[in-house]
Amino acid sequence: MQEIDVANAFRLIEPGPVLLVTTCGTDGPNVMTMGFHMMVQHAPPLIGCVIGPWDHSYRALRETGECVLSVPRASMSATVTDIGNSSGVDIDKFCTFEIEAQPGITVKAPLLRDCIANLECRLADATLSNSYSLHILEVERLWVAPGWREAPMLHHIGDGYFRKDGDLIDESRRMTRWHHLAGL
Repeated sequence: MQEIDVANAFRLIEPGPVLLVTTCGTDGPNVMTMGFHMMVQHAPPLIGCVIGPWDHSYRALRETGECVLSVPRASMSATVTDIGNSSGVDIDKFCTFEIEAQPGITVKAPLLRDCIANLECRLADATLSNSYSLHILEVERLWVAPGWREAPMLHHIGDGYFRKDGDLIDESRRMTRWHHLAGL
């Protein structure tokens, strides 16, 4: 075994797939990539998500108290990376990345058609958001695509590397916005 910097802990314990988060605030819809999240409770289903003031979607989430968590297909790794390396302040990500959306039922944030699943969520608890950027979301509706159980998901292990059912997908060359985090 080789000891490495503890800052790399997330690369090994992040259990869930990369998610795309959609919001719809006063400046319109936006989508962002998110890797830091966890199940908090089964019923009602609560999910803890790290969305901070550095994210353009943060303001919309705080303003509206709602979002959609979308589970992208592993084949979307390039798009997921490009979404994460851009800001909704600068571009319309739906247009730029040709993302097909459809309206939610209980939230204004759009669902993403090409994803494996979409979870319509409401902010249940924001008491840790100022200290840790941790938001607790309650899932209100869950939508899944045909074949969702067999669809490979994407797991980020840092620096633009992803795992798909054990396969490594190298998108590190696309990590233009977060290149300062590279280095393992």
